[in-house]
Amino acid sequence: MNIKQIKEKLKTNEYDFLRENKYLGDNVILIGLGGSYAYGTAIDGKSDIDLRGISLNTKNEILLGNGFEQVEDKETDTVIYSFNKIIKLLSGCNPNVIELLGLKKEHYLYINPIGQELLNNSNLFLSKNAVYTFGSYATAELRRLDNKAVRLVNQEQREIHILNSIMNAYHTFPEKYFYFEEDSIKLYIDKSEQEEYNTEIFMDINLHHYPLRDYKSMWSEMNNVVKDYSKIGKRNKNAIEHNKLGKHMMHLIRLYMMCLDILKYEKIVTYREKEHDLLIDIRNGKFLDGDRQPIPEFYEMVDDYEKKLEYAKNNTNLPNNPNYKRINEFVASVNEKVVKNEI
Repeated sequence: MNIKQIKEKLKTNEYDFLRENKYLGDNVILIGLGGSYAYGTAIDGKSDIDLRGISLNTKNEILLGNGFEQVEDKETDTVIYSFNKIIKLLSGCNPNVIELLGLKKEHYLYINPIGQELLNNSNLFLSKNAVYTFGSYATAELRRLDNKAVRLVNQEQREIHILNSIMNAYHTFPEKYFYFEEDSIKLYIDKSEQEEYNTEIFMDINLHHYPLRDYKSMWSEMNNVVKDYSKIGKRNKNAIEHNKLGKHMMHLIRLYMMCLDILKYEKIVTYREKEHDLLIDIRNGKFLDGDRQPIPEFYEMVDDYEKKLEYAKNNTNLPNNPNYKRINEFVASVNEKVVKNEI
């Protein structure tokens, strides 16, 4: 389905909620394509249309400090976020929403001046946090792959996957738990004395007068990552049975590609035109064996992207955090216009 056909489809009764919902209608500032159409991996006649968008909060919602967070229509796979909510998600470099700022021009089905202003200021939301947010999402995709396939690479590389996953979770600890010095908890890989391991993850801990419950919660998060790599989840089993493993593999690599663009070029590139053939090959099973399991070459590709990501993280010019001052100024200016009925 081409863009003209998609725009015509939006005029049908199926999408009346975009015009009739009390939170949407004239409050909508941007609507764009999501999913495979946005990534450039859609299959003609088979791929569903996903819509993502943004709608302004109303005057009363702004003044009273309440309001909606998002409108979701499952039948059309549409999600429209409130302006205030999406700003928070963008500031956290959430991969699911920040991709909305990097679509191909023709994939924006509707943009008003405020929506365009948001797109023009997309760089405000970029920071080194992308390493951890995209890394967490990539880890989620990696966990969906068969544990057996992870072992096909080798045990040492598997430990690296696990440590990277733990470090993505560890990055959020200072925001959630009682303060501790940066070098109080060290995680690293070293030679193992256990027969079944060549290397394994070790930890050095130096905490004093630290709340037991906070430590228990941190330990539980790290333990859950290790447990996830030691079993095949129901979702992964379902993916294998329905030949969806290739799709998870494709999204894993796509996340790495997007994150590298952010760190190296300070750009959000959702449509993967240059890597289209590779992504389609991955999704179509080129990197699966006869038992529908990922082959070692795929995990070699993952390792290569992780090395590139580590280098980009250490050499990026992006700040540690987004430009909160300018983000707040932008939000205030937009909400002020709403309150003054200037929009």
